Amino acid sequence: MTTPVPPASDEKALGKPLEGWRLRLYTIIFEADTPAGRRFDRWLIALILLSLVVVVADSVESLHIHLAQPLKVMEWAFTLAFTLEYLARLACVRHPLRYATSFFGIVDLLAILPTYLALLVPELHALIDVRVLRLLRVFRIFKLAAYVSEYQSLGSALVASRRKIMVFLSVVLMIVVVMGTLMYVVEGPANGFTSIPISVYWAITTMTTVGFGDITPKTDLGRLIASLMMLLGWGTLAVPTGIVTSEMAAQRLRPHGAPTTRTCHECLTEGHAPEARFCMHCAAPLPKYQDGRGAPP
Repeated sequence: MTTPVPPASDEKALGKPLEGWRLRLYTIIFEADTPAGRRFDRWLIALILLSLVVVVADSVESLHIHLAQPLKVMEWAFTLAFTLEYLARLACVRHPLRYATSFFGIVDLLAILPTYLALLVPELHALIDVRVLRLLRVFRIFKLAAYVSEYQSLGSALVASRRKIMVFLSVVLMIVVVMGTLMYVVEGPANGFTSIPISVYWAITTMTTVGFGDITPKTDLGRLIASLMMLLGWGTLAVPTGIVTSEMAAQRLRPHGAPTTRTCHECLTEGHAPEARFCMHCAAPLPKYQDGRGAPP
């Protein structure tokens, strides 16, 4: 029995299957469970951090004057390296457009685009400071096996506690609106509380214990309300921390499989179990899992 071959239109819609050099390159770039993948991620993170050092040094006037040419050469070297890496990512995925429009795909593009724009249009040289967005690419360190479990634990705790945090923020929002309106009535425009939005701004800075001091109550009743707001804010700040911490503790008590960086070739999501046969997000068939020695388990 022969396997039916999909029409050309279906193959184009699904993306060309990965094989040969594309599959090997994909495994190195997008997965970190092999020695080559781990080396690639570590070198990439080192390049990102070094490029940020160059960006920061270039913003210091004295360094920019004395080291302008070396900094420029290093910047172009980093830009070309990131450009080659970006093109390699597009070449080895099944759906290049899907990756290009993803979060990390946009970050990768923004890491190289400002340098080219500044070269073609000198008036846009101010945009070159956007290169600091390369720091976002350091999040790729979570693909390293030593960090995957911690990353997944924190992410699961934040997702599980999102409703509690939203309820908490809603209560805080109601409190600052009510207290800000009350202060507007008590203090009034004569003491700097010229409108309810300004008074709500004061309530937010007071409740978060920031206290810029640009607006302060002058009446005794206003100072009493401010004192209560400060005490309330001091205790309120611990609530979201406690919510997330309790969820993280609950996550540790639940059984988890060994974390992996196994990715789906269709939707590029990570973290599939070694024994999984289909993607948990898009249900696409998964390729055979490669362990740290580069062989199926």
